[in-house]
Amino acid sequence: MPHTEAEAETDTAVAAGQGGGWAGQGALSFLAEASDLLAGHTDEDKVASLAGQLMVPRFADWCAVWLRDEERSRPPRLARVWHAQEGRIAALRAELTLRPPLGTPRALPGRAAPWRRHQEPAGTDGRAGAEVRCDLVVGGRTLGSLVLGREGLPWFPDGVLGLVEDFARRVALAVLSARRYTLQATISQVLQRGLLPSEKVHVPGLDTALVYEPAGEGAWAGGDFYDLLRLPSGRWRFALGDVCGSGPEAAVVTGLARPVLRLLAKEGYSVTETLNRLNREVGEQARFLSVIYGELAFRDGLVDCTLTCAGHPLPLVRDASGAVRTAALPQLLLGVAQEVDYDSQSFTLHPGDTLLCVTDGVTERRSGRQLFDDGDGLATLFADCAGLDAGATAERLRRAVHAFAPDLPADDLAMLVLRAPGGPPRLPHSVRARTDPRTA
Repeated sequence: MPHTEAEAETDTAVAAGQGGGWAGQGALSFLAEASDLLAGHTDEDKVASLAGQLMVPRFADWCAVWLRDEERSRPPRLARVWHAQEGRIAALRAELTLRPPLGTPRALPGRAAPWRRHQEPAGTDGRAGAEVRCDLVVGGRTLGSLVLGREGLPWFPDGVLGLVEDFARRVALAVLSARRYTLQATISQVLQRGLLPSEKVHVPGLDTALVYEPAGEGAWAGGDFYDLLRLPSGRWRFALGDVCGSGPEAAVVTGLARPVLRLLAKEGYSVTETLNRLNREVGEQARFLSVIYGELAFRDGLVDCTLTCAGHPLPLVRDASGAVRTAALPQLLLGVAQEVDYDSQSFTLHPGDTLLCVTDGVTERRSGRQLFDDGDGLATLFADCAGLDAGATAERLRRAVHAFAPDLPADDLAMLVLRAPGGPPRLPHSVRARTDPRTA
């Protein structure tokens, strides 16, 4: 309530000057719209910027948002400043930088939220005006402050103050949500760095390329994984896998699979013995894992490969002429049954031959009802890559997967390309129509 009759008259005039009808249904509509807009941002500075644009010029000539760090070891940071006259933003920012909102503000009568009302210049041209501050508080934690200024008025009307209180709560919740998202994204990146090889992907004697693109911004590391490991004998082990599911639970299996594969390989277990043991470990986690796992041995310019494909898209081999064939037989997912004896298949990569391993983020990329690998689409496009090195092959396939549908991939995307050097480039074994989007 206004404190005096004169204040009541001023409040009425101010309310009329700022739209008048914001009490009741108008305020509810504004707050509902603001909640929807604020909730869509995952960056706290963007939340601060949007808050200023929602307040100005409806309720104030300018708005500033300060944000505090989690440790509160530093003074609040002036995140965003917004003015109805954009040419005055820089001067206003310079002025406000010299007087950050420090200390506990005085509460206005009848206000539950912390407020402070100023009778000092509200702008940078010396004209007096009203300035009011509301801290951004969630669960007793102060995340920052929202400050509004209006020139030529002694105070803000009570109706506007009440609305700004509610608005500030929504800004505080949006800032907290953005910070939690940032924290989760950071944890995801740290996990992913720990779950994947830190060294550069390269096998001496082979032309090697890798594509690894987790789906979703800030997604948890927990889906696809890969590995390349040199053994003391000079042989190499490689793996490309996909944990069924996503999130932290899938990350647990990813974090288990790669170390187990490495440990058993170093202890001398064969490809099939390694998968038999990993299968039992995955089964205890009550999760499923698809994987291509193999070994490479080098002799006289040839590369002997032994591999097993467990529940995974089948690996493909393209010879130097462009002919493509599957390189393994399909076998059961890891984790489905405890007692499984996996088999392996062996073949030799001759100069110019290329081995391609992908996850289902490639083969099951969807455009309407069509999948990328329908009608052996992957094999046909792979055949068209004859004469390309490993890097160019991987890049062409990656671009084709993205071009296959207008939306972003909904699943992790991973490819491992291993090419035996040498062999004269030849015309493709099969040629696709250049109008097909997968040749983009």
